Amino acid sequence: MSNRKWIYASRIEGQASRQAHADFPPGTYEREMSKEGFFGPAAFLHHQYPPTAWTRFEGPLQPRAFDLAKLSPTDLTPWSSHSVLHNAATDIRMWTLSANMPALARNGDGDQLLFIHAGKGSLFCDFGHLEIEAGDYVYLPRGTMWRINPADPMSILMIEATNTHFTLPDKGLVGPHAIFDPALLDAPKMDEVFRAQQSDENHEWQVRVKKRKQVSTITYPFNPLDATGWHGELSPVRINIRHIRPLLSDRYHLPPSAHTTFLSDRFVVCTFAPRPFETDPGALKIPFFHSNDDYDEVLFYHAGDFFSRDNIDAGMMTFHPAGFTHGPHPKALNNMLQQTKRGTDEYAVMIDTRDPLDVGEGASSVENPDYVKSWAASVPETL
Repeated sequence: MSNRKWIYASRIEGQASRQAHADFPPGTYEREMSKEGFFGPAAFLHHQYPPTAWTRFEGPLQPRAFDLAKLSPTDLTPWSSHSVLHNAATDIRMWTLSANMPALARNGDGDQLLFIHAGKGSLFCDFGHLEIEAGDYVYLPRGTMWRINPADPMSILMIEATNTHFTLPDKGLVGPHAIFDPALLDAPKMDEVFRAQQSDENHEWQVRVKKRKQVSTITYPFNPLDATGWHGELSPVRINIRHIRPLLSDRYHLPPSAHTTFLSDRFVVCTFAPRPFETDPGALKIPFFHSNDDYDEVLFYHAGDFFSRDNIDAGMMTFHPAGFTHGPHPKALNNMLQQTKRGTDEYAVMIDTRDPLDVGEGASSVENPDYVKSWAASVPETL
């Protein structure tokens, strides 16, 4: 990316701010148009009306919303979970689990990321035992055998890095300990709980392996989680969303890319966690309108008050395809330069994909068809 010779000329025409996301000409709304998400050259256009103040929006490009909390219960294997969104680079699913998995799972298609939306339980895998709870990200390297025994009913967002890996972002100038310290990544332990589960050898054990989107079942006459030790750099890890410390700027609204938690080849996973609002009088204090023509944008709402969205509750997901301008709902626009409280209190997971996503059968069954209308004629109070 750094070697590209962009067609690049920076200039100002008409009435415009010289600083992105701050000090707008009175009565205007800023829209960012950029290359490569928020990493390439960009233009910042100032409009007299909100760019989402449409009266009608027809066609497949319209924004969509799904209430994943309304999905029907699934069986006890992750490979039968509800398909939400997918493309060649990722498979996003929602899985509910209310009893112990009767068989182990292994993903041969790519690394697996579990986000625990609700519930808690014990995860057993080749590497040992982890207690997991709501708000946990659990990274499972490709090929890991695992199973979960829930203590409470669990709701799990599953994100697959198809035929590739998850990595950590380069944190650049702020250093490797910003956002979260790698010391917070907990690995499984071969503790007494893990050794106790090895003694359950009185029946056959199955491993259900997913490869090329097909499931094979391997049966053993013993518990295959029988490892006695391990060493190395590769293992599952866990980090809770409450341990993520977002980057802050009092004078500039940071783009979503500043909140990147995990990287894959063709998509990123970002985390929105509570943070103070910007305090500079001229700084934008809500997400900015942007024409993201390179990435599909997915947001899963975990907990809190989702200040830039209206009528969105925990367990819902929004999907904004690349190619149209989007931004905050009309309710949030009235607070774009002055907020009524000190900071946000939302937790959300964002997935931005470089390639277009297709909507799965699960998401289609719980779609809110009126979501696109929630911006209609969104002309707020005079600034």
